[in-house]
Amino acid sequence: MQSKPLRIGTRGSALALAQAHETRDRLAAAHGLKEDDFEIVVIKTSGDQIQDRPLSEAGGKGLFTKEIEEALIERRIDLAVHSSKDMPTVLPQGLALTAFLPREDVRDAFISPKAKHLMDLPQGAVVGSSSLRRQAMIKRLRPDIEVVMYRGNVQTRLKRLEEGQVDATLLAHAGLRRLGLAHIITSLLDTEDFLPAVGQGAIGIESRIDDEATLKLLAPIHDRDTEIRLTAERAFLAVLDGSCRTPIGGLAEVDGNRLRFRGIILRPDGSEHHAVTREGGLDDAFELGCEAGQILQSLGGPAFFRY
Repeated sequence: MQSKPLRIGTRGSALALAQAHETRDRLAAAHGLKEDDFEIVVIKTSGDQIQDRPLSEAGGKGLFTKEIEEALIERRIDLAVHSSKDMPTVLPQGLALTAFLPREDVRDAFISPKAKHLMDLPQGAVVGSSSLRRQAMIKRLRPDIEVVMYRGNVQTRLKRLEEGQVDATLLAHAGLRRLGLAHIITSLLDTEDFLPAVGQGAIGIESRIDDEATLKLLAPIHDRDTEIRLTAERAFLAVLDGSCRTPIGGLAEVDGNRLRFRGIILRPDGSEHHAVTREGGLDDAFELGCEAGQILQSLGGPAFFRY
């Protein structure tokens, strides 16, 4: 181990810290290290500071990574721990997603005191969500439901639900599990009807590509299946130029030596959608994702994303 602590950069939310601690604990177990061999460096991002409007109006996904990546480039931290679904498809020069932890459950969780399932909510119910994908997919299944913008961390959103500001909300199952809050889930949404965000449930670790020492430390905790799945999903998103501004869902699943990818694009009001499924070998992950994105580009037409 290097003489000074390995510096792990992260956002400061409870979920981000849980993910940073999981990364630290896996590294410690893999290399026989102690907590004192690591330093968790909390970095406030632009996305954390914007609470009054949708992130799509403020610049999209990069708002949750920009300041952390600057710290990486300036060598103030050695690696960064991210929710993979927050990562832009194009990273700054010299940086890369160099490791993934084993992926958690990718499904969205439905939480409500009013109904057991999304489809059971009363006519005209109000659902809170800050995700354009979730908003569009809710409207696709239930056009009668009013979906309102719902920013804030997990605890803030749950408090608003408890206060009755909304009838239900959706959150990532993976995040709730990592926070020890799986018990509050009313039901889980099947991915056959409700595709997750690209990268949902996967912790991605970003580092400098020329930092051989950190790359060697990360190698034992890297999960190859998650990398394959994310390769397909991120290629799909890159073709569609996807960000917080476009309702897109995508999921790659490994079955033995085969990879199945499903993708969807939607209009924000859920009134129109196009879906695609592609299958191939594990080595074809990047090509499968690209092909799926190209098919949806063709099905949607040039105007589909110009809202």
